[in-house]
Amino acid sequence: MSDTSNPNQRPAASQDVRAVEAHNQIPHEGHDTQHAPAQKPIAPGVAVTSLVIVLLVFAGVAVFGILGRIHHLNVLAKTTQAAAAPVVIALPPKVGAPIDTFTLPGNVTAYTDSPIYARSSGYLTKWYYDIGSHVKQGALLAEIATPEVDQELAQAEADLGTASANAKNAHSQAQRYQGLVDSNAVSQQDTETFTNQATATASAVKSAQSNVERLKQLVSFEKVYAPFDGVVTARSIDIGQLIDAGAARELFHMQALNTLRVYTNVPQIYTTNLKHGSKIEITFPEFPGRSFQGTLVRTANAIDPASRTLLVELDVDNRKGELLPGSLAQVHYKAPAMETFVIPVSAIIFRRQGTQVGTVGSDNIAHVVPVTIGQDDGATVQIVSGLKEGDRVIQDPPDSLIEGQRVNPQSPSNQTQNGQPGAGGK
Repeated sequence: MSDTSNPNQRPAASQDVRAVEAHNQIPHEGHDTQHAPAQKPIAPGVAVTSLVIVLLVFAGVAVFGILGRIHHLNVLAKTTQAAAAPVVIALPPKVGAPIDTFTLPGNVTAYTDSPIYARSSGYLTKWYYDIGSHVKQGALLAEIATPEVDQELAQAEADLGTASANAKNAHSQAQRYQGLVDSNAVSQQDTETFTNQATATASAVKSAQSNVERLKQLVSFEKVYAPFDGVVTARSIDIGQLIDAGAARELFHMQALNTLRVYTNVPQIYTTNLKHGSKIEITFPEFPGRSFQGTLVRTANAIDPASRTLLVELDVDNRKGELLPGSLAQVHYKAPAMETFVIPVSAIIFRRQGTQVGTVGSDNIAHVVPVTIGQDDGATVQIVSGLKEGDRVIQDPPDSLIEGQRVNPQSPSNQTQNGQPGAGGK
């Protein structure tokens, strides 16, 4: 039930609302009332430009990272290659004195060298010359007993006699019938039969005669003769031994020693100075201070592709018998004066391609060059071709050195300071 005694009285809720509105209308001290301005929408072109800038920044960062990684990989590869390059000692070769002669080793052989074999089988009954014996051409060296061949010869001679008798009888019959056929006393057919029989028996006589001659030749081989003037250098038979015909077993070995052949391999660079008939000095270690004269008689007329040398033959007079075949000679050739270099023997590379030397260029790249050797004293060797002034020669090249390989050249002082082993890691 509502209270209606005071008409001027209002509800409390309405009063509170009015009080709040009035409070809001009164400004507060120290505070300014502000409102946020309205924002404009972003233009599409500005958004696209911002996105492109962001993408370019990310791309630049990515490219920078990739390039940095590639640079590090390249540095690592170069460092690895430098560490893998073998350490070698490379020094310039010493300039040698110009030379106008060069010496090459020569192989001495007999002018004629022949093994002697048996041509007929049998037993050795006697030999007449031993090793070191000087024999003349046609001298009897040995005798061989061949009883089987003797019996075959006797049988062949008997067969020859039979064939000769048959041929003589057939020839008489043929002549008789040829005389009677004209008078028709015999038939023409019988006459032709005896004529053909005479011809056949005559051929049989020739065959038997050839067989006899063959066996006579075999019997003549019972005696072994010297084929030329020379010296018996080997005898491999004795009395009573079984001898087989053919090259299965050597009876004697002979050599002609009045003239000796000396063979040398001349480097290609010197071949233009070789003249047939020229006299060349030859020395032997068993005759110190003495020289022999050889005559250039022939060459191979072709360069050996393996060694790049020309085979040359010299003939030496040995009628005094002072020189022996099989010995080693030193042949002294004349040559135009040329510049030479001297390097240690340890710098020489011996391979299938020939004699070579390892050099290093300014870019530390190794090169394997073929060279021609002159004088060799055991410690150093003279190079007459293949090197030039300014080359650096690898003193002790490793076995694995190849053309175009990168190396790490150092001087001997650096090797000692670094405490590393000799060149090539040896």
